[in-house]
Amino acid sequence: MKEPIQDYATIGLVHFMLWKECIKGEGDFSSVSTLLDDPYFGGVEVSWIKDAAGRARVAQAVKQSGKALAFGAQPVLLTQKLDINHLDEAERSKAVAAVVDVMPQAVELGARGFAVLSGKNVAAADKGRAMEQLVKSLVEIGTKLKQHSDIPLVMETFDQLDYGKNCLIGPNKDAAAIAKEVRKSVPGFGLMIDLSHLPLQGESSAQAWADAGDYVVHAHMGNCVMNKPDHPMNGDEHPPLCDPDGQNCVDELADYLGVLLNNGYLNKNTRPFLSFEVCVYGDWTRDKLLAQCKETLDAAWARV
Repeated sequence: MKEPIQDYATIGLVHFMLWKECIKGEGDFSSVSTLLDDPYFGGVEVSWIKDAAGRARVAQAVKQSGKALAFGAQPVLLTQKLDINHLDEAERSKAVAAVVDVMPQAVELGARGFAVLSGKNVAAADKGRAMEQLVKSLVEIGTKLKQHSDIPLVMETFDQLDYGKNCLIGPNKDAAAIAKEVRKSVPGFGLMIDLSHLPLQGESSAQAWADAGDYVVHAHMGNCVMNKPDHPMNGDEHPPLCDPDGQNCVDELADYLGVLLNNGYLNKNTRPFLSFEVCVYGDWTRDKLLAQCKETLDAAWARV
């Protein structure tokens, strides 16, 4: 494509992955302005910000920038080992309550989306019950979110690997079944797919879209390392794109973008979120990684 990808998508970046010190809702969030001040990006994804004054500063910076913000509640669940499809009702309710508790933050920050993930995978005999628990939780969360704002609820799909996140959802085909059920009560509910997760899920971009495309409302770009137990980024750890030990580089990203474009996700009318989710490790610096993200995306887009 000769036109810039920014014409077809809101290019964002997951702040709490590049600045992992903020993943528990604590720390210095002035780094959000690094992304807001960068003309390449049209949006940013943040999670909870426990300090009220810090949160207010971020909200004001986002408002002044005129850029989009999406809220990820995944860290709220992951860092506290909470599970919205837990078979124990008390544990499930505890997880839902934690998600509901941060909804006012998403509203204050002006979020255009609110994302969660499923809980842990279960034995085959318990899968039906866990799926029921997941639908129940998503309906409760979506109903509560509607009381706060019209922010759409989004569920990100993950892997089912022991060395990854090992989540119930999981395969995009299962995600679509969940979405179909949840939309009966929460019409705006949608799914998030992530190029980082597709190799771990054992799915191609085309297969993921074929299975769940009707429900996809958000997309991530990134990389993963598989079956290398001694590698610091083994599993769902989001190394830089084109890491020599990783699965995704320019060709894979170009294929992903082509699927998103050809199926109407990338378009000039809605310009949906398309965010990098990457982190530094080894000799990488944030500045170097940001530059590499842009170069990789531009190279991939040129091949579409």
